[in-house]
This record gives sequence, structure tokens and C-alpha cells, in this order.
Amino acid sequence: MNSNRTESEEHHIMSKYVPSCVIGVFALLLFSLNTIALTPVLFLIVFLKLIIPLKEIRNQFSRILIFIAMIWIDVNSLILKVSQRITWDVQGIEALSNRESYLVISNHRSWADIFVLQHIFRHRIPFLKFFIKKELIWVPLLGVAWWALDFPFLKRYPRHVLEKHPELRGKDMEATRKACEKFKNHPVSVMNFVEGTRFDYHKHERQESPYRHLLMPRAGGIALVFSSMGDYLSHILDVTIVYPENEPPVSFWDLLAEKIPHITVRVRVLPIPDNVVGLNYDEDTTFREQIRQWINRVWQEKDDEIEAILTAYPGTSATPS
Repeated sequence: MNSNRTESEEHHIMSKYVPSCVIGVFALLLFSLNTIALTPVLFLIVFLKLIIPLKEIRNQFSRILIFIAMIWIDVNSLILKVSQRITWDVQGIEALSNRESYLVISNHRSWADIFVLQHIFRHRIPFLKFFIKKELIWVPLLGVAWWALDFPFLKRYPRHVLEKHPELRGKDMEATRKACEKFKNHPVSVMNFVEGTRFDYHKHERQESPYRHLLMPRAGGIALVFSSMGDYLSHILDVTIVYPENEPPVSFWDLLAEKIPHITVRVRVLPIPDNVVGLNYDEDTTFREQIRQWINRVWQEKDDEIEAILTAYPGTSATPS
């Protein structure tokens, strides 16, 4: 064997002789084994956190649970490295800190996006947490795990409920802010896919989106985060994910089966908008318009960035015909 052969060259030679479906099954098996190995430990700590009422001890259990989750992410990243031949092009993560709190917003191209975000941000920012609808706490096993990991649960009342019960106005924001109180004394990263769903051209056409590569952003969730915990956050991380050689939507199987050769990520650090804490997006028209204008501006800049990435990438076309 040539001693000067690089690791990527060896992997390339191996991938020529191993079918992509075999690589995909192998990667899926490794991901599954990683999850199965850590789940019993995770749920043991979850059980102890449930039965012990002392706040300080619960906080210690929360730290242990996040440590376990970080091990899971580290192993997943190692699995990606050994099973996939991905060229990463990541910019904007050099000056980040796991001692600061962030709101992370991103476009949504694939079920692989979460793994991409966990991979690039691991040990650079605090463990990523997602806002979850309060009803999902009843999902078997996962609901308890999300609770134990201190994922914030959203309690939002539909407009028709508020019309019948006006006394509930503002209660959703109050409940969300209370849920976020636990983040006041330690750093946190809160994640939000602003489009609410993965991009594909059928959805893009149905929405009549004014953007070339993005769906319409949903401002309500962002507004609730600003209103509930804007004073806890240091910055916003605006993430742009592009798979320049893959047509959206990109499946998770594409990631497993070595069908994503190139991943481009750009991260911008943005300030939290001024005077947003405690405001009600549904009731305050000035605040609502402020947030809509802000997210539309961010989304237009993101759309331009995706266009530039695709235009510069060899062998790809930018705006689809």
C-alpha cells in the first residue's frame, strides 16, 4: 500500500467497490447502535430526575443528560467521518463561544440538517435545544427525554380559542417565558427552522414565495422567542445550509448512502432586535410589523447568499428553470 495515500483517497477507492446502499445500511446501523447504547443510561438519569424533587440535584442531572447527549453527537460526527466522503465548506463559526446564549435560525433543506447543525456547532456553542409544542410532551419516551433535557415547551392558543376566551390572551407568552427562566443562569442555544418545513419546489410554487431558494419565513415563532427570552440571548446565529450538488428536498438516506458529496454552511452573527422583550406579536401591530420586516430582510439576504453559492459552485445552476 502506498504510504502517502491520504485517508480521503482510501475512502474514495473503497467507495468505488462498495455499493452506496451497503454504506447507507452500515451508517444507519452505527447510528442505531450509538442511540441504543446511550438510551438506557439516558433514561436512568431521566427517572432519577423525575423522582428527586430537589432543584439543585435536578440541575446536576440536567448537566449529566446534556453530557450524554453531547457524547451521542460526538459519536454521530465520528460515524459521518468514517462512513461518508463529504467535502465541508463552513464559514462563520470561528468566533463563537459555548459561554454565550444564542438563537439559531436556519433554512431547512433536508432531514439531515439537524445532524449538520449538531456537527458544525458541537463544543462551539451550548447544546442545541428546540422549541417544542406542549402537546408533544406526551410522545412516548421522547416527550420525557425532551423535558429532562430542558427543551422549552411552547403553549400557544389558536386565534379562535382566544376569541372565545379573551382572558387567555398573553398566557402563552407568560408560560413560555416561565419555561425559559431556567436558561437565565446558564448559556443556551435555541434552534428554530423559520420556514417550518423542508424546502421543495412544489411548496415553493404553492406559496408563491418571492424568494428563489427559500419558503416564506414564519415570524410568529421568532417573535415569541424574542418576547420570552430576548434579554437572555447574546446574539442570533443566522445559518444558511446548501447541498450544492443535490436537488431539494434532500433525504436523510442521501446522507447515509454517500449521496451528499458537498455541504456548504454559512453562519452570520446578528444582534437581537431592540425593544422586543415582553411584547405580544398577536396584539401589538407595531411589533408584528417590526418582526416581519426584520425576518423578511434576513431571508432576502439569505436567498441572495444561496444564489451566490450555487452560481459559484462548478457544475450546478443557480435559480431553477
